[in-house]
Amino acid sequence: MSNNTAPAPLIETKVGNGLTYSFDVNALVKKMVDIVGENYVVTDKDALEPYSHDETEDLVYVPAVVVKPITPIEISEILIYANEHKIPVTARGAGTGLSGSALAVYGGVILSMERFNKILDIDEANHQATVEPGVVNEAFQDAVKAKGLFYPVDPASKGSCFLGGNLAQSSGGPRAVKYGTTRDNVLNLEVVLPTGEIIWTGANVLKYSTGYNLTHLMVGSEGTLGIITKAVFKLRPYPAHNIVMLVPFESAEEACQAVSALFMAGCNPSCLEFMERDAIDWAISYTESKIVVPENIQAHLVIEVDGPEADALMPQVEKIFEVVSQFKIGETLLGQSADEKEAIWKLRRQAPYAVRHNSVYKEEDTVVPRAYLPQLLKGVKALGAEYGFKSVCYGHAGDGNLHINIIKAAMTEEEWHGEKLKEGIREVFKLVVNLGGTISGEHGIGYVQKPYIGIALAEKNLELMRGIKHVFDPNNILNPGKIF
Repeated sequence: MSNNTAPAPLIETKVGNGLTYSFDVNALVKKMVDIVGENYVVTDKDALEPYSHDETEDLVYVPAVVVKPITPIEISEILIYANEHKIPVTARGAGTGLSGSALAVYGGVILSMERFNKILDIDEANHQATVEPGVVNEAFQDAVKAKGLFYPVDPASKGSCFLGGNLAQSSGGPRAVKYGTTRDNVLNLEVVLPTGEIIWTGANVLKYSTGYNLTHLMVGSEGTLGIITKAVFKLRPYPAHNIVMLVPFESAEEACQAVSALFMAGCNPSCLEFMERDAIDWAISYTESKIVVPENIQAHLVIEVDGPEADALMPQVEKIFEVVSQFKIGETLLGQSADEKEAIWKLRRQAPYAVRHNSVYKEEDTVVPRAYLPQLLKGVKALGAEYGFKSVCYGHAGDGNLHINIIKAAMTEEEWHGEKLKEGIREVFKLVVNLGGTISGEHGIGYVQKPYIGIALAEKNLELMRGIKHVFDPNNILNPGKIF
C-alpha cells in the first residue's frame, strides 16, 4: 500500500431516498490491510486511477480504496465489515464492461477479483469445469480445448475479459445463437452474500428443479446480490471443424431479412453476425485488412457452421448460400483455412474497437425477435435523422441482438450531452420494446441504462426486483446505484 495522497479521514455521500454512506476511510483501510495484507490494498491516487473507469463512455468514479482478496473467507470478512459500517462495495473484473456496472459511483471499496485467477478443475468425465472468476475467458477456452472440450461463450473482449464479468452480465457473443449465453452454460456458483455468508447456489448437475433457481438469479445480477467466487461451467465436445462465410448484401435491410429466412429454411449456424457498411469499412481500416468491399454493398452477414465432421459442413454451406441468394448479394467470401477464417472474424471482433477509435460513442445493446431486425434497423436510421445523430450498427443477428453505436463525430458538446440526444435514445428504446424486445441483451443495465429501465419493465417488475435486492442486501452496500 502506498500513499501519495492520504485518504480523507471521513467520507459522506448522500444518495437519495434518505440513504447516506458515511465512513472513516482510515479505519476502513486499516481493516482491509488486516484482512488481505498491506500489499493488496491500494490507496495511492495514481494506482486508483485504472480502477476508476471501464470501457463505458468517458465515465470516471474514483474509489476510496481498492482491495484484492484471494479467498472467499477474505471476501466474507470484507463484506461483514462493510455491511456493519454501511460502506459501498463494488466488485470488479477486468474492466471491459460497457454499462458502467463495475464503477464505484458512490466511492467506497472496489473489490478487485484479479487474484481469483485459477482453473480449479476440468472434469472430463462429466464435461464440466470449476473456475475462479478472475480467469480470462479465452484462457479458459484454450485450457478446455486442450482436453478436447468446448466452452462456447466468447464475447468480443474474450482475450481480456474475466469470466466473473461474463457471469455478472450473462455475456453472450457470436456463438450464443447455437450454444446460449453465459446463463445457459453455468451449473452452479459459490457466492459470498453481502452479509458475509458463503453459499452454493445449486448443484453440479444438468437438471435442477429444487426450489428457486438461485444460480440463474445470480447470473446477470451485475454484482448487486453477491460476489461470485467459483463457477461450475457446462462443457461439451469441441467442434473440430468449421467454415465461415462473409456474405455481402446490397441492402442492409435485406441482410436483416435474410437472418429470419435462414432459420425458417432449417439452417443451424453456430454464428450469424450482422455488420452494416460503416462498421465493416471502419474495421477494415482499423485492422488494415486486405478485404475489399464494392461500392454497392451496404451490409454483410458473417455466418459460421461447425461440427465434429468436416464432410457434414459443406451441405450446410450450400443450403445457406441457396437461401441468401434469394436476396441481392455480392460475391460471397468463403473461409476454410485458418488464415481465411481469421481474416473474416478479425473484422467482426475488431468492429467495437474500430468504432471507439473513430469517435466518441454511446453503445446501446438492443435485442428484438430476430424477424423484426429489419424494422429495428430502419427505425433507428429514421430516429437518427429526426434527432440529429449518426449510428453505426452491428451485432449478433442470429439472436436479434443489434449493437447500436451512436457516434459523436461532428456533434458539439452541447448536442452530445443535451436533452435532444437523450430523448432520441429513449425513442430508440421505445421502438425496441414496441417490437417485442428489450434494452439490453448482454451488456447489462448497470449505471448508464438505469434511466431507461422503466421503458422495458413495468413498475411491478421493478418492485419485485427491488424486493429481491433488499432480501440479499438489506443495507444496500453491494454495487449500489446500478440497475434501479
